[in-house]
Amino acid sequence: MEKTTDGTRYDVVVVGAGAAGLACAGDLCAAGVRVLLLEAGDVVGGRMRTDRVAGFTADRGFQVFNTSYPQVKRRMDLKALRLRPFTPGVLVHTDRGLRRFTDPSRRPRESRDLLPGRLASGRDLLALSALSARDVLAPASVLRRGADGTTLDALAAAGVSTDLVETFFRPFLSGVFLEDRLETSARFFHLVWRSMLRGSLCLPAEGVGAVPAQLASRLPQDVLRTGTAVSAVTPEGVALGNGREVRSRTVVVASGQRVAAGLLPGLRVPGGRTVTTLYHATNRPPLDEPVLVVDSGRRFLNTCVLTAVQPGFSTDGRALVSTSVLGSPGPADTDAVLRALGEVYATDTGDWEPVHRVTITDALPAMPGPAPLSRSVRWAPGRYVCGDHRATGSLQGALASGARAARTVLDDLRAGAV
Repeated sequence: MEKTTDGTRYDVVVVGAGAAGLACAGDLCAAGVRVLLLEAGDVVGGRMRTDRVAGFTADRGFQVFNTSYPQVKRRMDLKALRLRPFTPGVLVHTDRGLRRFTDPSRRPRESRDLLPGRLASGRDLLALSALSARDVLAPASVLRRGADGTTLDALAAAGVSTDLVETFFRPFLSGVFLEDRLETSARFFHLVWRSMLRGSLCLPAEGVGAVPAQLASRLPQDVLRTGTAVSAVTPEGVALGNGREVRSRTVVVASGQRVAAGLLPGLRVPGGRTVTTLYHATNRPPLDEPVLVVDSGRRFLNTCVLTAVQPGFSTDGRALVSTSVLGSPGPADTDAVLRALGEVYATDTGDWEPVHRVTITDALPAMPGPAPLSRSVRWAPGRYVCGDHRATGSLQGALASGARAARTVLDDLRAGAV
């Protein structure tokens, strides 16, 4: 057990209070380990942050909360989050207007667009049914052990036609994986598809930042320090941005991939996906339904009326529309997106007020297939690393990686390996 320069003793220092760091620190504390969790930001959450802007609640980029994730079921008090769901399925804007892609087992009365010839052919619908049945019924372990390639490979192998790929899968999955080539790992695609079919996509009443806040609230007092940047991992522990030092034989780096690579020179990390989310206020909601809308023309990733999902996201009764696009669009691109939204929602967007814009670099780690679904959390003796970049680009991946890091640290501490 080592100590800080102020004399406080800790067993483990965890760097980064995103989902992975919170899970890791929570599990270590539950095992009786004395932990110090350091976070550079003013609040916990990493990329899971919520802003209050111009009377609106707006997450740092469009985010959804999936209730089917095993780690979510294990850790979260879902009732306390006051979740409200999106409508199952999505609306797809096509050259023939909006078409509804939904799970007929959940909303049979709303599945007429799945009749052959409307959104897909009869052959495509059979292929899609077989793909979905396999993914939803097979144990997750079977999907994880399957042959890997790209998502495009997986759809072709399932018999899905190019027409349905271009009409639905590419527009929809571009917003899930933040890439439009469908190059993401096929195994990860199957796991994501399974989670969507088995769970519900929701938003917490206080925004997605309520998720890490709940995890942090369960930590013992004095474990978490926000506003404390770590400048280096040293042989003795970690150096802080203010010049002080925290000594510990055991350090877990639970930050994003770029910061992790800087703190652990030589660590190989995947590339990242960049996304920008535009928030517009309007006096009248262009759509009353809490549903995600995608565009087969791929002029944007997805759009939705957030206040149709969580009315409390607005304090003055106006509607808040969220729209995400790949990369960081310039003014001309932003204007083009607004015109596209007018077409998709069949409304005049000329008076929509831009109230917020968020560009997130490394919003998700790139996972071009074939890709491992997990990477080692051991880096060097007494040095560990976790985060979604060590697992899968999802809340489940981040939490599971943090849990795995905690188990590995505990095993090494018990074995006297550190």
